[in-house]
Amino acid sequence: MTMVRAGVVPNRRVALYAGLGVAVTAGVCAAVVFGFGVNRVFTGLLAGAVAGIAVLVRLFGRDAIVLTDGAIYRRTPWSETSIDWDRVVAGRFTLDERERWSLALDLAGGDERHGELVLLSIPPVIRPVAGAYDLRKREQVGEIREILRRKRIPVMVLPDIAKALDAHWQVAPPTR
Repeated sequence: MTMVRAGVVPNRRVALYAGLGVAVTAGVCAAVVFGFGVNRVFTGLLAGAVAGIAVLVRLFGRDAIVLTDGAIYRRTPWSETSIDWDRVVAGRFTLDERERWSLALDLAGGDERHGELVLLSIPPVIRPVAGAYDLRKREQVGEIREILRRKRIPVMVLPDIAKALDAHWQVAPPTR
């Protein structure tokens, strides 16, 4: 069974997760200082930072869109919903409102808020793979391309994006 992780965490949830991470850090630090005295403030900060980072890793790790052969799963830390592949009308790889490249699926049915499912949002590709981030995004584009091809989902790709993906990352865009 093929499983591809994708998804873009909306800015609101990023702010919520950051707030929770800071709150956990402050809470653990305050508990250590309260329990062991003011001389343990750095120990409290260290323990709080470890706990805060653990919370952030857990929250961001759970927040994803998972593409499988059977369905698409939209996961958040507190819920999981599934979307049948039959609801996917098409995909598109275009520029978003922030001038980033966005790979999204258009969904039929359901309410208007869930008519689009953004799988990736990456900065424009202007050079070959230069680090771990570029390598992971290149792998994700390839994995998504393969599953969309297997599911016979048509994908519209802007010509400039297709040209740059092929020239710099040697990845054919996710078209049929």
